[in-house]
Amino acid sequence: MVTTNLDKIFNPQTVAIIGASDVEGSVGYAIVKNFTQSGFAGKVYYVNIKKAEILGVKTYQTVDQIPESIDLAMIATPAKTVPQVMEECGKAQVKGVIIVSAGFKEVGPAGKALEDQVGAVAKKYGIRVIGPNCIGVLRPRINLNATFLDKMPKPGNVAFLSQSGALGSAILDWAIHENIGFSNFVSVGSMIDVDFGDLIDYFGGDPKTKSILMYVEGITEARKFMSAARHFARTKPIIVV
Repeated sequence: MVTTNLDKIFNPQTVAIIGASDVEGSVGYAIVKNFTQSGFAGKVYYVNIKKAEILGVKTYQTVDQIPESIDLAMIATPAKTVPQVMEECGKAQVKGVIIVSAGFKEVGPAGKALEDQVGAVAKKYGIRVIGPNCIGVLRPRINLNATFLDKMPKPGNVAFLSQSGALGSAILDWAIHENIGFSNFVSVGSMIDVDFGDLIDYFGGDPKTKSILMYVEGITEARKFMSAARHFARTKPIIVV
């Protein structure tokens, strides 16, 4: 199974926040705040087409203007802008993207058409995508809070993958209250690219993950899912709810 470039998402050295904002209450601000306060050791760049700086930090109008290769781009711009943003990511050779933006297939045919455009761009450039319409990714061991939630559980040995953002957020609240740790947390969203099979395969090879817990509402590629589950269930418990 192909897990190419997933390391760019889960172990990034450089991150671009596209749609970064200094407006409190916005998703872009929440993501900026999380990276500022989480203790993440990598470099973080802000992309905003309207502002020259955010919270005293220089911004760039597009990701391809950043003078360094970017491992992970977080996209928090309106859905209609995402295909163009993905094109810019492709031209900048970004290989990992998390799209937290909503307004795709969950809103109807027009949104589905947008989502198809995003998928086509991702395929064209070989970009691995988490989302769209997702919370994002947490990796406590490296202080990576690539979400818009102000929540960070302690490091643990269970990877939690959720197809429901609301349930995922509730589980994080419970885990923090009960002092339970996770090796990884992934909100998969619409799974335009990276799906449960890919994540089982990736975390199955992660020495810090001893078991995988998943909340699943639907499987897109059943054969790939079952193949990965059979392979790694021999060595790591996989629990599907």
